[in-house]
Amino acid sequence: MNIAVFGTGTVGPAVAAALVALGHDVVIGTRDPEATLARTEAGPMGGVPFAQWHAEHPGIRLTTFADAAAGADLIVNATNGSGSLPALTAAGEENLAGKVIMDIANPLDFSQGFPPSLNPVNTDSLGEQLQRAFPAARVVKTLNTMNASVMVDPGSVAGGDHSVFVSGNDVDAKARVSGLLADLGHRDIIDLGDITTARGTEMLLPVWLRLWGALGNADFNFKIAR
Repeated sequence: MNIAVFGTGTVGPAVAAALVALGHDVVIGTRDPEATLARTEAGPMGGVPFAQWHAEHPGIRLTTFADAAAGADLIVNATNGSGSLPALTAAGEENLAGKVIMDIANPLDFSQGFPPSLNPVNTDSLGEQLQRAFPAARVVKTLNTMNASVMVDPGSVAGGDHSVFVSGNDVDAKARVSGLLADLGHRDIIDLGDITTARGTEMLLPVWLRLWGALGNADFNFKIAR
């Protein structure tokens, strides 16, 4: 499958590398490829600078949001939540029409410091905002309740015995995303329903952040025991 990953922070490169390992053709989209490759600072979570990571993954092309989306069958939104709508707008509505947008971002609001709050919250979600903004696309919310290492290697936590959620209006799109999740090693995939259920998974983030603080690391995930 031709997949475009939007986002060059911690999550996007991790997901891109994992999808390439599964045999997919992957490009990374960014607003300004030259500026992105010129970054020399460490990643936001202490990872290597993007330019170094890219040099270590020469098979993954870096290009603009629009160019990446135009050739993709599926788009992974791994941008910062506040930048998701601008990124997808830059990609071009015509390049998103009919395509699956696998939204793994969270609407974290750092305006009042850390820990962040959510905006929107409760009566709306980032997943819904994206679906409203691009009605011809098929948005599926998933993977936003865990850190990047667990997203791509679920077996690294509790032997993979934990849960991942999908929310979306299109049954076929959810099936395609669920197939990717299974290929990544996720075994307990729970379909919550339409895109409005993304409110619930996004609202897990305040709990996730406080667990991170209490445990001192992000090597954990949620399990729905039943």
